Amino acid sequence: MRWFIPVLFLPFLLGFSFAGSDEKIIHVVVALCDNDSQGIVPVPRKIGNGNDPDNNLYWGCGYGVRTFFKQSAEWKTLATVKNPKAHVMERIIFRHKTNGAILVADAYRGSRIKECTADLFKNASGNFSETITFIDGGTERKIELGDARLIAYVGHDGLMDFSLDDYPVKKKDLPIKKEVMIYACMSRSYYYNGVLKSGAHPLIWTTGLMCPEAYTLKATLDGWLLNETGAQIRERAAQAYNTYQKCGIKGARGLFVTGWK
Repeated sequence: MRWFIPVLFLPFLLGFSFAGSDEKIIHVVVALCDNDSQGIVPVPRKIGNGNDPDNNLYWGCGYGVRTFFKQSAEWKTLATVKNPKAHVMERIIFRHKTNGAILVADAYRGSRIKECTADLFKNASGNFSETITFIDGGTERKIELGDARLIAYVGHDGLMDFSLDDYPVKKKDLPIKKEVMIYACMSRSYYYNGVLKSGAHPLIWTTGLMCPEAYTLKATLDGWLLNETGAQIRERAAQAYNTYQKCGIKGARGLFVTGWK
């Protein structure tokens, strides 16, 4: 008896996936909070050490990306990788338990905030390539980070302190629609030109000073995974930020914006 294996299933048997077509991949780049190398209002030294991911305000603290998503009921931790590449001190890979979306979060050394910012624009424009391998449910999987449909930045607005030599321009014939979320102070003003050149859609960015902790990112990803509109996702950001910061819902709604206006 001959066994027939449909062509559709061959990539999965060989350890590949269709990440470039339908799978939702999210790449979160986090510039670790760093009193010494960033132009921030100083925070307590233990949580403001950009060389210490475990205790960092934006990563290992209770509302840091690593801790907050590890404690989330919706996300399963698949892998933790130390120093996966230059400037990245730790990488966490998550899978959404309901729809299977993959989230890759990278913690950049605080003093390397410029490289972190540059990678945001590279991925947003389609000029980023990195294949990563991990185990999911006992099976080896490979995905291309350049296939990320959503790229999020978390950290200090480094463009207040430095400028990039040039912004990457959208790659020709880019097959997927890219969107960005930028959780940094006044990100619409400072990141506008870079996002415009990248060709990505600004799903969420900010008009004023903020604390880029992970509860806002988590709330907006929830809406994105449900294919909500930009307005609905913006409302999620405002509600989450007000819940934790107690800043008033009117102020929170004014802080977050979606789209170009």
